[in-house]
Amino acid sequence: MAKVLIVGNITKDVYLRFDNRLNNFEKDQNGTNWLDLAFNHSSYKFYSRASIYGGASVSLEVLSRFNIDAQIVNTPARFMDGQFFTNESQVDYRYILCHDNELSYLTPSKFRESDWSTPTEAPDWLYIDRSANITPILGDKIANYLKDHPQTRLAFFINKRSSQNARHIRKLLERSSLIIADTKLHYPAKNPILITKKDVTFQGRRISAPLHVESKDLLTRLSLNQTVAATILGAILNHKTVSECLLLARANIQESRLGNTANLKKLEQIILGNEYLVEKINKKGVKMSEVEENAKKLLAPGKGILAADESGGSIHKKFESMNIPDDEQHRRDYRNLFFTTPDLEKYVSGVILFDETARQKADDGRDFVTYLKDKGIIPGIKVDKGLVNFENSDEKYTQGLDDLPQRLAEYYQMGARFAKWRAAFELTNHSPSDMAIQKNAEILAQYAKDCQNANIVPIVEPELVYDGDYSLQQSIDTTSKILDALFIELKKQQIILPGCILKVNMVLAGKKQAVQSTPAEVGKATADVLKAHVPADLAGVVFLSGGQSVTQATDNLQEVTNNGPFPWPVTFSFARALQDPALNAWKGDNANADAARMGFQARLIANTQALRKK
Repeated sequence: MAKVLIVGNITKDVYLRFDNRLNNFEKDQNGTNWLDLAFNHSSYKFYSRASIYGGASVSLEVLSRFNIDAQIVNTPARFMDGQFFTNESQVDYRYILCHDNELSYLTPSKFRESDWSTPTEAPDWLYIDRSANITPILGDKIANYLKDHPQTRLAFFINKRSSQNARHIRKLLERSSLIIADTKLHYPAKNPILITKKDVTFQGRRISAPLHVESKDLLTRLSLNQTVAATILGAILNHKTVSECLLLARANIQESRLGNTANLKKLEQIILGNEYLVEKINKKGVKMSEVEENAKKLLAPGKGILAADESGGSIHKKFESMNIPDDEQHRRDYRNLFFTTPDLEKYVSGVILFDETARQKADDGRDFVTYLKDKGIIPGIKVDKGLVNFENSDEKYTQGLDDLPQRLAEYYQMGARFAKWRAAFELTNHSPSDMAIQKNAEILAQYAKDCQNANIVPIVEPELVYDGDYSLQQSIDTTSKILDALFIELKKQQIILPGCILKVNMVLAGKKQAVQSTPAEVGKATADVLKAHVPADLAGVVFLSGGQSVTQATDNLQEVTNNGPFPWPVTFSFARALQDPALNAWKGDNANADAARMGFQARLIANTQALRKK
């Protein structure tokens, strides 16, 4: 269990609620009315009084609920069994005057100097709370202690009262492993936690978390800020990712009340249960971007995304294997089978189209984009232009960035609201190289940026190609490495992750490997890799089938589902694993269209059922 020593002051916030009624205001033990006070240039009487601990007690409570051994330096203060206990002589009183939703404060004219005494056991972290009053003498004492105890890390929540240029404050900021600020930060901190009234930023990632003050809940913006800061620190000490830290902080201020914050287990259930808090935040008046709204629609529960975007070369191979003429009419008829399947909208939220298909028409004369939109299905578009070799290498990258912004603008006008870009990696003794992974990650991130600039949801697809000779462990290691590189680049491009979707291979041994992975192995390995390497604030994850057989892809999808829950929605975005039965039934003859649609619908039903945990 991590040990944290908090430097800070405990306050007792006394809430006096006022209105202009002439009776029912508080009397003391002698029956004497309390004083009338001027509030907004009028005389009011308070009719209720409530007291609650604030200041450093907020941080102590939050950290304690995160299973951390926390205490406030040089005090007997403890948080146990949901209650805060302290010595009243060490408490400063602050009066908070409430009228309607307006607050005014009566604070001590001189803030008590925060206490310090050398701890008998060195803590893992020293946390200077926002409530701390750090004098030059105290600052030097703390700095000297940290110099003698280099293993103790420092988190510093800088407050408005502290002059950041003061020598004793600068010494502490320079020693800090984590800096938190809800005021303008003048110190050039690396990856600080910045808290504003609208959002929280940490390591380049931002999450909307409006810190509204609702006096009925005995909340102030300062106590909310302290809750956010302590939650993120507690999450870090529980080995959470940056995205999880931010989600846990937002969940805590949405779900909690002062003196009754949520414990770690409850908060984990909230963010892992896909509640994601978007709806609750929207009720507060925060609008999602267009890409966030459409990403959420694409990941509707119980539905998948149909990949009907095979390039000219891919569909030529399919048709050639079955002696089907590869001309525009047969390609149109083939796509038309899928789009006209009864109840398609029950099973898919979106369809990825090839450029040619997006310009073709359904039987009733409507273009396919309009036809799908009219069924409540979001049209998408494949925008990469295929794979080419790096210079002097047999490894590949995906081309198509040069004119991408112009093409995206046209596709948006046509009605497309999401796009897909595939990068492919072959696993051999010498590949994929760090260079190939890095360059493809940079290309995917630039594509995603161009998409979001055009109000189009990007699906980023880094595929570890299944057609190889490699073990399950090699697949785990390589997929993890690819995902890490990708999300670093997405972060650099400041991609809105709630408006971005990952399309990725399942984690399994290569098709040419002698020992094939069982569905149980695939489900666990895939879930473990994704939970460890995919940020929690991503919109969602969809799987490609990648050359798996029809039943193999479904069985593996079921086992991935069984290894949930996940921080994001998980579903399928298959091509061959949905289409092959229909292609085999159709054979290029529209007389077989109904049989082909039945085969396609059967696979849709099987895969949507695999999204339910067994």
